[in-house]
Amino acid sequence: MGSRTVEFSIAAEPPPRLDKALSRDAPESAALSRTRLARLIVAGAVEIDGAVVSDPKARVIAGAAVRVTVEEADDSHIAPEALPLEVVYEDADLIVVNKAAGMVVHPAPGSPSGTLVNALLAHCGADLSGVGGVRRPGIVHRIDKDTTGLLVVAKSDAAHHGLAGQFADHSVERQYQALVYGVPDAGDPRLRGVRGVSFEPGNVMRLTTQLARHKTDRQRQAVLFQGGRHAVTRARVVERFGTPPVLALTECWLETGRTHQIRVHMAHAGHALVGDPVYGGKRRLARAALGETAEAAVRGFPRQALHAAVLGFVHPVRGESLRFEAPLPPDMHELLGILRQPLS
Repeated sequence: MGSRTVEFSIAAEPPPRLDKALSRDAPESAALSRTRLARLIVAGAVEIDGAVVSDPKARVIAGAAVRVTVEEADDSHIAPEALPLEVVYEDADLIVVNKAAGMVVHPAPGSPSGTLVNALLAHCGADLSGVGGVRRPGIVHRIDKDTTGLLVVAKSDAAHHGLAGQFADHSVERQYQALVYGVPDAGDPRLRGVRGVSFEPGNVMRLTTQLARHKTDRQRQAVLFQGGRHAVTRARVVERFGTPPVLALTECWLETGRTHQIRVHMAHAGHALVGDPVYGGKRRLARAALGETAEAAVRGFPRQALHAAVLGFVHPVRGESLRFEAPLPPDMHELLGILRQPLS
């Protein structure tokens, strides 16, 4: 197995822990995260002034010479599977895919196979140069199993490191399309009483809360205003459906990216997503507003009507701006077509 070495010096006023100091001072081109460096320290792959140091909590002084030996990536324990995969863009460092409904992103106890990672291992093969010491795709963000749309995945450590930084500082453009119950509008007096909801110019609804796992249902997220993780979603109505309007197609932008964020935020505002089995609840629509065919189509929609339509970021290696768009999937396209039909 081959290896590479990374050599550098510790700068002035280093952090008190070795792993933090290495993470701060390792050259950007090395693409070594703090987690990866901590593992390398424990594995005996880090020398400080010629001596191996294997404690991530060890202290280090300014000016110390560092030598890190990075072994070639091992093969992943996850099995490649030749599954259908819509590739939107691919180069040596990353791949952008348009994920279909029903596909889990990463293997988990309830979904050990048939995932996006399984498909990418088969598709990319030897092109994966390794992420975190393992020849595997680098997952930097996820979308839910039954949400469709765009995902970027790293194929190299350098791409993984750079993309993770962009998601962490919320500089990635992420726009979703969601079909929701009701019509979010600044003129709705009810919304003025919902904590965390405000409106910006252009009738853009802003939702600002904390999110955390539900106390009793671990599969759900809950809105909080103390504790949890900060979450901001913006939504704008694109199209209204019904007479009077009872549904709306919305564009939603993520400032942060928390689990189920759009789904739980829109439900908190009283505008849950059509088809959402977790946050949608049992919603009744008047047939007189939509017509019998449209009402039945909405009631029978089998998943949350949510699609990751736009993804924009800076290429983590080449530095150029990239932006991708994915059209609505067939099921949402068909549903909207039914909703646009005039009442008979």
